Amino acid sequence: MREIRYLKAVSETIEAEMEKDPSIFYMGEDVRYALKGIPRGFIDKFGPERIIDTPISEAGFVGIATGAAVQGMRPIVEFQISMFCFLAYDEIVNQAQKMYYMSGAQMKVPVTYIVPLNFGSIAGQHSDSPHSFMMHGLIKTIMPSNGYDAKGLVLSAIRDDDPVIVFLPAGITGRKGEVPEEQYTIPIGVGEIKREGSDITVVATGRLVPKALEAAENLAKEGISLEVYDPRTLFPFDKPLLKKSVQKTGKAIIMDDSTRTCGFAAEVAAFLSDECFATLKAPVKRITRADVPVPFSLALEKLVVPEGVKELTEAVYDILKK
Repeated sequence: MREIRYLKAVSETIEAEMEKDPSIFYMGEDVRYALKGIPRGFIDKFGPERIIDTPISEAGFVGIATGAAVQGMRPIVEFQISMFCFLAYDEIVNQAQKMYYMSGAQMKVPVTYIVPLNFGSIAGQHSDSPHSFMMHGLIKTIMPSNGYDAKGLVLSAIRDDDPVIVFLPAGITGRKGEVPEEQYTIPIGVGEIKREGSDITVVATGRLVPKALEAAENLAKEGISLEVYDPRTLFPFDKPLLKKSVQKTGKAIIMDDSTRTCGFAAEVAAFLSDECFATLKAPVKRITRADVPVPFSLALEKLVVPEGVKELTEAVYDILKK
């Protein structure tokens, strides 16, 4: 099978679906003549009516997307930086997400939000990971860890009749992997075991999935067997698959690149406490960001954000002592 970059897999599935479905249009800041990224070259194929440059007003263009979706269109909205979601939080959570319920199921809002997660290149106000905020708002929240999953999940998001937010971790969007040429979908809410193991279940998200697999490969040389579970969809996440894995291993470590307080890792730990307490042989451990604002200094940022392999290896050694 051919190998392509993660971001290319996302781009080609959107392009193919736009060719098939004229109700889809792509909008965001500087998307018509982007030098790189998802919509590069789209303007030549689809024209200015379907590739729309917006003003620098996230609240404004996200609201426009909601209105278009209610009228039967299927907008794809690109955010340049993940933190810009905060500028449109009301439009996403309080408007788009609730409209189906407020209208008595008369209004569908099929909007797909494409959000890059930034790390290591832009510090301070541009380096947070707001996926937990969207989960709290009950938005379907996707975070693919490789190109294959990204292609299938993005297509499912576009075809879904609800608002769906897709986080693309910038640290891995340049990675190559095997991706089929044909279109295919991966169901929203279905996780995957990326590596079978017997000693500890490692729950990893986004850019930390390759780190978990790297650590698992290293620890296998020492006779330690890690099972790596990738939820792929953070909300709703695949609880039955995770429960089955933890019931097998009896131990769990959760890796997520967001804050420790009220983050995705905290929610998973609570679930395991509720559903797997009787089978847990050791306390659940979490590897997350520190509970401090992201520093403007790139050097200090590296102390706040988990690298992945080192922290997981240390957590494995510690949990095996329990």
